[in-house]
Amino acid sequence: MRYLTFALGKGRLAKQTLAAFEKIGITCQEMKDKDTRKLIFVNEDLKLKFFLAKGPDVPTYVEYGAADIGVVGKDTILEEARNIYEVLDLGFGSCRMCVCGPEEAKTLLQHHELIRVATKYPRIAKDYFYNKKHQTVEIIKLNGSIELAPIVGLSEVIVDIVETGSTLRENGLSVLEEVCPLSARMVVNQVSMKMENERITQLIRDLKEVL
Repeated sequence: MRYLTFALGKGRLAKQTLAAFEKIGITCQEMKDKDTRKLIFVNEDLKLKFFLAKGPDVPTYVEYGAADIGVVGKDTILEEARNIYEVLDLGFGSCRMCVCGPEEAKTLLQHHELIRVATKYPRIAKDYFYNKKHQTVEIIKLNGSIELAPIVGLSEVIVDIVETGSTLRENGLSVLEEVCPLSARMVVNQVSMKMENERITQLIRDLKEVL
């Protein structure tokens, strides 16, 4: 039996994923060691391997077959647009992708004016404005605190992930439009899905029961 390899998004997502896996009897003691320097963690009994990766890299590892299965946020799947199968909504890490800005920007959105949109997610923003709203916009890619952009006049609005909205409110911004709901998803390599169909399908079934 070959190993099934999992790529997990680092941080809270990995912790929540491992907690879900434990409910179906998949454990990996090595990963619980906070001081470990290991990069690959193995469960010999179940022939499973795990590694942690930065969110945006997970779909890449899965597409190229370096991982059979990945767990990552829907935002990353949409932004990276890799050739992978999305097989399961894990339900945790729920939030939403929104267009946000000061209240007065609402009319600019309604009248389809040419505006600047700052975001970490240019692909998602472009798809939303061009294909769903049919509004021409200038998209500015940022990496840091996106909320800053409309405050300092870099853009009229932003496209960003909203969990509670408290950061927005503190800075005089609000949600103007919702782009899509987000949560953690399980993705599978296309070849692995064929070669290891039985094991992967069973895993999905087991997870569905506990989720």
